[in-house]
Amino acid sequence: MKGKTTCMLSVFGAATVLVFSLAGWAAPQPASEPPRLVTVTGDAEVRIVPDEAILSLGVETWDKSLKAAQEENDEIVNRLLAVVAEHGIAPEHVQTEFMSVEPRYRDGYYDERDFVGFFVRRTVVVTLRDLSRFEDLLAEALGAGVNYVHGIEFRTTELRKYRDQARALAIQAAQEKADALAGELGQRLGEPTSINEVQSGWWSSYGAWWGPRWGGTMAQNVIQEAGGSTPVGDGSLAPGQINVNARVSVSFELAE
Repeated sequence: MKGKTTCMLSVFGAATVLVFSLAGWAAPQPASEPPRLVTVTGDAEVRIVPDEAILSLGVETWDKSLKAAQEENDEIVNRLLAVVAEHGIAPEHVQTEFMSVEPRYRDGYYDERDFVGFFVRRTVVVTLRDLSRFEDLLAEALGAGVNYVHGIEFRTTELRKYRDQARALAIQAAQEKADALAGELGQRLGEPTSINEVQSGWWSSYGAWWGPRWGGTMAQNVIQEAGGSTPVGDGSLAPGQINVNARVSVSFELAE
């Protein structure tokens, strides 16, 4: 019977003989060949004009009297909030993000005679949706007593939309690349077997630091302009464009 193993036991004196019979035994099959694949990456970048700015503004005051330092800080922050309100910015777009009090001494000696004073710091973050007000708002904030501009970040309120757009372009770029590679070898492209998103992010060239601000790693081989850079107001502000990028890795079968 196919696939059946029988065993017969015979005893001769002190010797025991085992006899096995294997019916239908099949030799191991060789491993199947790995699939014939071509794996490529596709990069895409969409450039868009920002429609909002995030201003991170700092107020620092100091005095040997903690109460005096706090009161002066409160006064400047209140003036700043008044300026923000005059520009029609809703309260939910204004946030007091950070506050600290630091007693400071001269030369590292913690002695009353070397005491400089209490330094009170507060950070206010403002989201500005009307970029035509940017320059006036910043100038008036500085005039109100703001003494630190920690960062200015231009962004878009439709980031999800443009990320999806960049991802679709990256997949298209990957398929075109795979078609070209297969064609050079006289092969035809089959069905995709795997798709992985390698990265997705955005990049803006304006920030608190000397250099670009990154929201992800920039990749580039397909670029699409989603809108030209438009001057804002009558001043010198030029927010330029935000780069939203995506990279995907796709594997395709090679058709027979």
